[in-house]
Amino acid sequence: MSIRTAVVTGASSGIGEATARELAKQGYHVYVGARRFDRVRRLAEEIGGTAIELDVTSEDSVRAFTDAVDRVDVLVNNAGGAKGLAPVIDADLDDWRWMWETNVVGTLRVTKALLPKLIASGDGLIVTITSIAALHTYDNGSGYTSAKHAQAVAHRTLRGELLGKPVRLTEIAPGAVETEFSLVRFDGDADRAAKVYEGIDPLHAQDIAEIVGFVATRPPHVNLDTIVVKPRDQAGPGSFARRQT
Repeated sequence: MSIRTAVVTGASSGIGEATARELAKQGYHVYVGARRFDRVRRLAEEIGGTAIELDVTSEDSVRAFTDAVDRVDVLVNNAGGAKGLAPVIDADLDDWRWMWETNVVGTLRVTKALLPKLIASGDGLIVTITSIAALHTYDNGSGYTSAKHAQAVAHRTLRGELLGKPVRLTEIAPGAVETEFSLVRFDGDADRAAKVYEGIDPLHAQDIAEIVGFVATRPPHVNLDTIVVKPRDQAGPGSFARRQT
């Protein structure tokens, strides 16, 4: 019997790295992709997977990555992120382009390229990590929320387009997860990033990875369409029960 294979994008840290480790524990051979190749190479060595440099904003990079993967049973679209926290009147168009290229077009590129292999597997699974920002809007977040809405809509559209094919689709929409997400959003400002999680018990990357692992172990007839997961201390974007520190 062929070894089941998983692909995880954005696997150099956070949710992607934790998910790759979780799927490897389940016996998958995991292809890990990210721009920071040194990180995914170390990860692949630790989990017995395969590391390939991947920039989802580059057509050539995605083609080289997906051509190197012979078989795919599980695709985890995790690459993405936010930049800035500006109102529309002050929107940085370069930040918007990066968010749309990474979250929306990047997810499309990888998914489109691997769909034939997922179908051919006979029991494919596509997990797209979106965000509660794909379900809600919040002030000063229009670049990210619009990109996440678009990413989620593309994923949900596939649910109907692939009806009757042996591919399941799950969207996981996390709330506040303490990873490098805020550090990227605030251009490396560690103090500002830390304030996002101040006074709450946020989710951790492993929390999301275990959910991906659970989804991947469901039998072929079970499709978990959308999973929304937030810390107990969070009701919605910007709505937190913060303790005094």
